[in-house]
Amino acid sequence: MPLYDFYNEKTDEIETHSMRISKLEEFKKDNPHLSQKILKCPSTVSGSGGFKNDEGWKENLARIAEAHPTTPLAEKVGGRKSKDLKTQEVLKKHGLF
Repeated sequence: MPLYDFYNEKTDEIETHSMRISKLEEFKKDNPHLSQKILKCPSTVSGSGGFKNDEGWKENLARIAEAHPTTPLAEKVGGRKSKDLKTQEVLKKHGLF
């Protein structure tokens, strides 16, 4: 749920309340001494250390790279065989690739 900051005119402080958007108008009517300041989103916790690929995903990428040897994925993953590399070099040399 979103967090809302309200300025309390009676206490001269800022209060934070968590509520559904559908309840916001009703809350404002029930608390006329509060004026809305800022809408905040709740903070989320994400993993640390980045994203790591498991072996199944790496195998899947290798299969895709092998099926499409002329793609940048094949260059990155290394799914190309030496025969394919030599063939590609000859095609480039003769302007056929």
